[in-house]
Amino acid sequence: MSELAYKRTNVYEVADEKMMKEIFDYAEGYKTFLDAGKTEREVCQYVEEAAKAQGYKPFEFGMKLKAGDKVYYNNRGKNIYLIRIGKGDVAKDGIRIIASHIDSPRIDLKQVPLYETEGIAFGKTHYYGGIRKYQWAAIPLALHGTVVLANGTSLDVKIGDEANDPVFYISDLLPHLAAKQNAKPLGEAIGGEDLNIWFGNVPYTAAENDKDKTVKENLLRILKEKYGMEEADFLSAELSLVPAFNAKDIGFDRALIGAYGHDDRVCSYPAYTALFDEPSDERTVMVILADKEEIGSEGTTGMQCAIFTDLIDEIAASAGVSSAAVRAHSMCLSADVNAGYDPNYPEVCEKLNSAYISHGAGITKFTGARGKSGSNDANAEFVGYLRKLFNDNGVIWQTGEMGKVDVGGGGTVAKYIAKMNIDTIDIGVPVISMHSPYEVVSKADVYENYLAFRAFIK
Repeated sequence: MSELAYKRTNVYEVADEKMMKEIFDYAEGYKTFLDAGKTEREVCQYVEEAAKAQGYKPFEFGMKLKAGDKVYYNNRGKNIYLIRIGKGDVAKDGIRIIASHIDSPRIDLKQVPLYETEGIAFGKTHYYGGIRKYQWAAIPLALHGTVVLANGTSLDVKIGDEANDPVFYISDLLPHLAAKQNAKPLGEAIGGEDLNIWFGNVPYTAAENDKDKTVKENLLRILKEKYGMEEADFLSAELSLVPAFNAKDIGFDRALIGAYGHDDRVCSYPAYTALFDEPSDERTVMVILADKEEIGSEGTTGMQCAIFTDLIDEIAASAGVSSAAVRAHSMCLSADVNAGYDPNYPEVCEKLNSAYISHGAGITKFTGARGKSGSNDANAEFVGYLRKLFNDNGVIWQTGEMGKVDVGGGGTVAKYIAKMNIDTIDIGVPVISMHSPYEVVSKADVYENYLAFRAFIK
């Protein structure tokens, strides 16, 4: 191939022994992070503790910030901001922002979930984010979340991950009886109201003369005895069903990681570890781990919340400069995943413009659907800046789109940040089987994203 032609680089083809060790060692920390944080609440708690260990202090509005300060703002336990104030002039240099999200597609319990039929106690659910419903049947599920009891106290729930824990389950038809189901389109084979969780099977039999010997009654008594819960407490609960399996290496060579929640924790982990590990302190840096991206970035903990600009205003006020000037000179990496090219399904991708597994950090100039609808579409100057930055710092990177033009598409938080007059582009890890209960990424890509984020901060 001509030296003038563009060619992607496979990280594993060029990595020496030292780099291979760095890649695989970094992956171990990432797997620990994944197993510890299967919901946005758990990730926030995990990252807050890590930030404290790095000397970060809680931020309070009105606090005067100065060069060298390291603060964090935990927004309602589901969205966290990490801020390090640099020595440079934020009015001229702006803020280096890395924004990722820590919510993932899952199945939530409804507020009135419990019912019984034919001797089985079930829980009604409402799925969260874009899932393929059939993928969530006949796999072990864990119950995670928070319940606010009638007396106002909070109860953290995490059942199904430990070896001796029970798990939960959504049933599917056996193939012998599924002829009618098989004839349906794949997306209609299991409906949203069919995602009912199996909770119990033993009826309550504490007293011979007790008229209420139902399985639901037995379940309620178990909840009361073990957790102090009553049925009405589900009204003020956020309980989610997530896969009960943990992160594992995939393949004989262990080059890949299979896990729940790569989208988008595979960008969140490199984002905050890059901030902790990069010693350069010239620039002010903000790492955002946001909630609600999978449902439009809405609410008080989503990327559209005013808390984002409020914090920029606080940084500007501390420096005695215009917030508008800070935003105008800021840059943001919208750190989110892209669809990895899957050789099993080549028909949905356009090969020249796909992100490939193990070929490094993936820049996505625009997202959206079909005619770039709903996309930020970063300008050539910003792409050029990052291209030179990454090349100068030895980062292996590539570009890619979300499938063929008329096949589908997707969106990220980039458009919300760009609306604040901040240059923004998407960058992240290519993922196989995105939004499934068990996604796959390359360890090499996770590490190259970490290096890209460090170069951007530096």
